[in-house]
Amino acid sequence: MYKGSISFDTPMIYAHGFIGLFTMGGMTGIFLASLGMDIHLTETYFIVAHFHYVMVGGMVSAVMAGLHFWWPKMTGRMYPESLGKLAASILFIGFNLTFFPQFILGYLGMPRRYHAYPPEFQVLNVLSTAGASILAIGYLLPMLYLTWSLKYGKIAGANPWQAAGLEWKVQSPPLTCNFLEVPLVTEEAYDYDKVRPRIEVAG
Repeated sequence: MYKGSISFDTPMIYAHGFIGLFTMGGMTGIFLASLGMDIHLTETYFIVAHFHYVMVGGMVSAVMAGLHFWWPKMTGRMYPESLGKLAASILFIGFNLTFFPQFILGYLGMPRRYHAYPPEFQVLNVLSTAGASILAIGYLLPMLYLTWSLKYGKIAGANPWQAAGLEWKVQSPPLTCNFLEVPLVTEEAYDYDKVRPRIEVAG
């Protein structure tokens, strides 16, 4: 986002979700570096939550951000932006509702890999299960509208995001050789002062 022109389209919402979830995963990892806390938290649901915040919440959000950003360039079609924003929000809410209660469960001593648990853990486990159902919708929705967009989506054009990068100056999807002539770039990659950066083609 540095020096960029930030707009809250679907890819950016996913990117912000990545920052939040990955930061949460990283910060909770600091607890596990403390010997006293590590002894208490090892093999509890705290570890499950920490792992998923890093490996699933962080990485899947980043992959979804990249997929939605490059989808118009790869396919030449746009997906429904409103559904994209909805799916990104559902994924973020569902993920936190699924795994944040597990931090509390682990801190309270609930071990991982157990199919039964004391009654006092019932509410948080039900909350986590409800979150998983919401999270499933957040994953299913993009599968549906991205598949739909392959045939019915609006034609993307070369630069649907009004981005300044050179890759958005070729048609969508790109030609085999990208440019028919070698381009000469006269603007910085993150120069958003102009709506369309000036790119000359070398003769």
